[in-house]
Amino acid sequence: MAGHSKWANIKHKKGKMDAIRGKITTKISREITVAVRTGGSDPTGNMRLKLALQKAKENNIPKDNIQRAIQKGAGTLEGANYEELTYEGYGPGGVALMVEAMTDNRNRTAAEIRHLFSKYGGNLGETGCVSWMFKKKGIFVIDKETGVDEEELMMLVLDAGAEDLKSEDGQFEITTAPEEFVKVQEALENNNINTVVAQIAMVPDTTMAVGGDDATKLMKLVELLEEHDDVQEVYGNFDLPEDIE
Repeated sequence: MAGHSKWANIKHKKGKMDAIRGKITTKISREITVAVRTGGSDPTGNMRLKLALQKAKENNIPKDNIQRAIQKGAGTLEGANYEELTYEGYGPGGVALMVEAMTDNRNRTAAEIRHLFSKYGGNLGETGCVSWMFKKKGIFVIDKETGVDEEELMMLVLDAGAEDLKSEDGQFEITTAPEEFVKVQEALENNNINTVVAQIAMVPDTTMAVGGDDATKLMKLVELLEEHDDVQEVYGNFDLPEDIE
């Protein structure tokens, strides 16, 4: 889930995902397969695969699973033919939601995603109804507890091609254009600066505050979307109260 600029807070809320480790393995393996199928098996020239392999490492995905996913993508091992789809709509309180999915049955997936939106106070819309509110960006979040100096960090990442660095809530947040993501990541790695978030995501241009019952229903909707077998990522333009769990 990605709602607003407080990515570390969002990542904390995603802790509930730890309860579905098996699904995380499946989702990441699926991403590796599609990344290989669309861009080849060499991560050096395939940023999407590089990011998927990084995610696999962060989530302790077994090497055998990773290898099988690569073989499926390369066509040396039989596997399902996944189609990539993006669903757009509105959640409780009128917030914009984008749902990225991979499925081998688009009719089934569309019906199930539509049902979840309807059940929890939202509605699925047409393609393009909310995507104009988002831009694809590279995001890095670094804990200030690492002791990195803000001015030195800013000089480092801006020289590497980053667009901006913000300081908030005990973290530094760096944004980049997608094509500069790898250069900024390499600059951080070369200087032994660890990140708590490193991903390319759909970032909203502006956010809207959601509270009360709407916030509770929205969190439930987002959690159920994320738990869906075919859903890879959920993005939104919401700003939730800190006490929402």
